[in-house]
Amino acid sequence: MIKSSSLYTKITLFFIIALFLSIVLFFIFLSNQFHRERDNMVDKERAISHYIFMYYLKYGNIDEDFLQSQNIVVITEKDEQNKIVKIFQQKREPFRRYMADMIDGKRVILIHNNFFSLFLENKNKPELPIETILVFLSLILILGVLYWWTISSLKPLRELKEKIKHFSRGNLDIECKSNLNDEIGDVANEFNNSVKIIRELISSRQLFLRAIMHELKTPIAKGRISAEMITDEQQKKRMSNIFERLNLLIDEFAKIEKITSKNFTLTIKPYKISDIIDASIDMLLIDKPKKHFDINIKEEMHLNVDFELFTLVLKNLFANAIEYSNSKKITLNIKKDTIEIINDGEKLKENIEEYHKPFHTSKKGLGLGLYIIKNILDMHNMHLKYDYQDGQNIFTILTSS
Repeated sequence: MIKSSSLYTKITLFFIIALFLSIVLFFIFLSNQFHRERDNMVDKERAISHYIFMYYLKYGNIDEDFLQSQNIVVITEKDEQNKIVKIFQQKREPFRRYMADMIDGKRVILIHNNFFSLFLENKNKPELPIETILVFLSLILILGVLYWWTISSLKPLRELKEKIKHFSRGNLDIECKSNLNDEIGDVANEFNNSVKIIRELISSRQLFLRAIMHELKTPIAKGRISAEMITDEQQKKRMSNIFERLNLLIDEFAKIEKITSKNFTLTIKPYKISDIIDASIDMLLIDKPKKHFDINIKEEMHLNVDFELFTLVLKNLFANAIEYSNSKKITLNIKKDTIEIINDGEKLKENIEEYHKPFHTSKKGLGLGLYIIKNILDMHNMHLKYDYQDGQNIFTILTSS
């Protein structure tokens, strides 16, 4: 689909208008030239008729040699003459001594007076304006060449646009270097330099984060081993849960790093909503989850999602809902194309869009929860809606866009 505001459309429209105006001007000029030639021919016919009449008065006959030199022939057939008279008599104006008109594609002249009636056919035709036509065709050719040249010069811009699209989708292995010595070439080369810098920055960030996560894995593993040596079972379980939680957080940070860098490929498959919910609750690592959840599945449905990422979405929403709930209990309503997470608590102080920003200032946490949720839902073409009614926060995932 062609955008009406695109540069290609504007250029094409400009040349179409220029071509249209050229054609209109050509036909106007051609029409004026035709009318001038016709008026000249009419004046010439009157002059010839006057000469014939004066010659007849002087010599008593028709100067046929003169008529022949003017490419005018005498019509002698009686039937043809009667037909011409009848046609002229049918015209609205009264029958006159001198009349000229087109009859059956012929230019016919009737000279009628007290001395003679002369029927003539003017075989002269208006000359074709060859020079005008050549000028017009040359103009059309120039417009065509200019249009092709302009569109061709914009072709690298279209290629650059496609590469920018690939870059915006996470493909950093693009090359935009251009050998053109115009503005488009300058833009392409500057963008190519920017891509290199961004690629180096992302690579450095990934290396830094992976190094940190790798270093954290070792003390966590040692801590889990130390926790197994604790004799008190309650303390042992508590410590094991803490280190398990830390390990899960590192795995989540790894996923977040991939998501935010657009370096993640979704594995989309159909899953039952009940299985996704169970997996999300398990990720919370809370005791007696039933006392925190009131789950109402009105209609079992299957969602085409990336299981790991979508469970992370629900897990984060569940964790926030429980943490900021007055009763530490949430209601989960599953309807057709919607997932509602409801908790009793204070209304969000700002618009939901503000919480979609990374590192949003809040009382607890890093302010990344809704930012991560927004990114994952965008990858699934889903949307998150927020509402506050009767002292309850309602977060609704619209699974159908």
